[in-house]
Amino acid sequence: MNKPELLMPAGNVEKLKYAVKYGADAVYLGVVDFSLRAMRKGELITMDNLKLAIDTAHEMGAKAYLTLNIFGFNSDIKSLETCMERIVDSNPDALIISDPGIMRLTKKYMPNTPLHVSTQANILNYEAVKFWQDFGATRCILARELPIKDVAEIKKQVPDMELECFIHGAQCVSFSGRCLLSDYMTNGERKANSGNCSQPCRWSYKLLEETRPGEYQEIIQDDKGTHILSTKDLCLVKHLKEMTEAGIDSFKVEGRTKSLYYVSAVAKAYREAIDTVLKNPDADMQPYFEELLKVGNRGYTTGFYLGEGYPSDGYSYDISKGLAGADFLCEVWAKEGDYYRIKTKNKFFKNEDIELITPTEKFVTQVTEIKDLKGEEQELANTNHELLVKFSKEPQNWEYALIRTVGIKNGVNEISKCSCS
Repeated sequence: MNKPELLMPAGNVEKLKYAVKYGADAVYLGVVDFSLRAMRKGELITMDNLKLAIDTAHEMGAKAYLTLNIFGFNSDIKSLETCMERIVDSNPDALIISDPGIMRLTKKYMPNTPLHVSTQANILNYEAVKFWQDFGATRCILARELPIKDVAEIKKQVPDMELECFIHGAQCVSFSGRCLLSDYMTNGERKANSGNCSQPCRWSYKLLEETRPGEYQEIIQDDKGTHILSTKDLCLVKHLKEMTEAGIDSFKVEGRTKSLYYVSAVAKAYREAIDTVLKNPDADMQPYFEELLKVGNRGYTTGFYLGEGYPSDGYSYDISKGLAGADFLCEVWAKEGDYYRIKTKNKFFKNEDIELITPTEKFVTQVTEIKDLKGEEQELANTNHELLVKFSKEPQNWEYALIRTVGIKNGVNEISKCSCS
């Protein structure tokens, strides 16, 4: 079997570093004005630090693909052209684009940079792949509506074209992400295809019969609300063998707006799962699925990939936001003598068992001491506090270490039941 690339999101520079450390072969990143994710937190990737971000990926041994996949208006084309000199200087390994006009513009300035056609182009067949190959593209990011057998047929018909497929992450209810709900429901202020979706598919809805104004009915009776458009998250970790045999060149994880913990834990799970499948195609993938339950999810589904249409259990009717099976407690910032300096995300107690993960390790240990920065002992590590802690078992390398609760919450086990087998 060929060795597929693990492609992770890089929502900001810090997440980029963690994604690569935890196993990504490549990352995809975008600047706010020209990609479909408008970032809000962290060291955002802008035109000013784009070169730094891409250089960082290269120094860490990974590739970096620049996402320019908005559908551009005239004003976007003019704005992009003023930025092309800095984009050229940033030296990305490829450009991810959906708009033919933006493709034409970037080819003029960067004729030798590989072109990856975005999933927004909703490529569903081998003739479409051949079309983009004739245009000069080196990779097609296939539509999520394709079953694995169709992906295999495309690879058979166009063997010299790289194919990229999503294997994990949030999904959009619209066809290949082409949605106008956000534009409509925010009076044009939150345009989905300009990177600022308000996610109306995650909202709770009720039914109103027009002859009975004011009489709202639940479409499905539930005390949490009715999320009739909210799809479960994609998870194909149990089908890596079939996807690898189909000839997919790059496995892509969605999530540029997700947390640093999410990116790290998902990268680690898929890195280990992919490496395992390459050594033993029939290996049990359940342990990696359980690892993925520990990050935020709306329940998991295999989407269209098994070839039987979208599964009936593929919607998360009862929740809109992802629930994690483990609470992310903190990241380790530094080592000071026998203590580790941390900043807490969620509280934990002295003598509590916690799970510590690094790019190469995962084990349960105990918090044996907690001190504040003045040296005073504490019984509780409270949220958003900088503290010093000791563990009964220490990591071999503390850099990039993350700490979470032990086990999987029962509630997440329930919402994640799906036809993922």
